[in-house]
Amino acid sequence: MLTTFLVALTTLTTPALAGAGGGLGNLVQIEILDGGPTTRGTHMAALRLTLSDGWKTYWRAPGEAGIPPSFDWRGSHNLGNVAITWPAPEVFHTNGLRTIGYKHQMILPVEVTPTNDGQPVRLRGQIDFGLCSDVCIPGTLTFDQQLDPQAGRNPAIIAALAQRPYSAAEAQVSAATCRVSPIKGGLRIEARITMPSVGGEEIAVIEAGTPGVWADETRTHRQGNTLIAASDLISETGGAFALNRSDIRITVLGARHSVDIRGCDAG
Repeated sequence: MLTTFLVALTTLTTPALAGAGGGLGNLVQIEILDGGPTTRGTHMAALRLTLSDGWKTYWRAPGEAGIPPSFDWRGSHNLGNVAITWPAPEVFHTNGLRTIGYKHQMILPVEVTPTNDGQPVRLRGQIDFGLCSDVCIPGTLTFDQQLDPQAGRNPAIIAALAQRPYSAAEAQVSAATCRVSPIKGGLRIEARITMPSVGGEEIAVIEAGTPGVWADETRTHRQGNTLIAASDLISETGGAFALNRSDIRITVLGARHSVDIRGCDAG
């Protein structure tokens, strides 16, 4: 994975909304959207990054260039767990590189489980991310907002949730197998997925599910009802690593919809 940063940006520190001044604020703003309590006893919220025209940011697996968003929630209060839903991203081709992310805005719904029911929840922390146009730059934004237990459903959060990839069952995936073989410095994985076409050019993204292990660009083609996707997995340290097939995550991006496949059987 190639990461190129040409400019360093200063960190902006504001309460819930950042980016009202110069520097990074000319390119991106961050907000906490409040979606209110759920029937499960959790609370819905979202992080929204609004980008200036011509700029994009990255998905959790950014492709050949860029940096995935990372989150630090350590300043939060009464935060037991945070589950992030990633809306289906776009695929970009720039200077011969394929990257994956969002333009205009990125809305990441977060479902918050409080540590203590009935007590206020405060989301406070920071997001580190990559931002690209003609150049690629790293950025850090902070957020701080107490969630409103009386808040209603938020249309922007509902729309972002609706843009999530289909599950394997929803996409009629009948089989997903992975064949793993050793290569110099890592492992090669070939996934064979039996499923209907998702439309147009089908692009698969393989995530190892193992910290410190990244996958190169996945090579994808179809044979009838079977989509074949292959990628090389490399450890950041260059050392050996274990791969658990149940942790492998395969996302297939297409013109009609996308599919999120969790785990694969031995192939």
